[in-house]
Amino acid sequence: MKINDTQRVNAINPYQRNVEAKSVTNEKKAGRKDEVSISPEAMEMLQANATQASANAERAQKIQSLKEQVAAGTYKVDAGALADKLLPFLKGTGN
Repeated sequence: MKINDTQRVNAINPYQRNVEAKSVTNEKKAGRKDEVSISPEAMEMLQANATQASANAERAQKIQSLKEQVAAGTYKVDAGALADKLLPFLKGTGN
């Protein structure tokens, strides 16, 4: 008859292996540092946004200038340019 079962002693080993594996994993994680990298596509998007922002600023300035001209009564409409822009729409309706 056996008093000490050898299987009981071995039952502790899987637990110890699990703990050791976790400590090794934590050590690896502690050594790593966060890193950020921006893809070339993202850089292109940033440049496009900057270009668009400058175009929007120019557009806002032009709109403000037109508003001031209309308010002062000095804005003149070019009838020829207006007719050229409207002509394709009028032709498209069949009139």
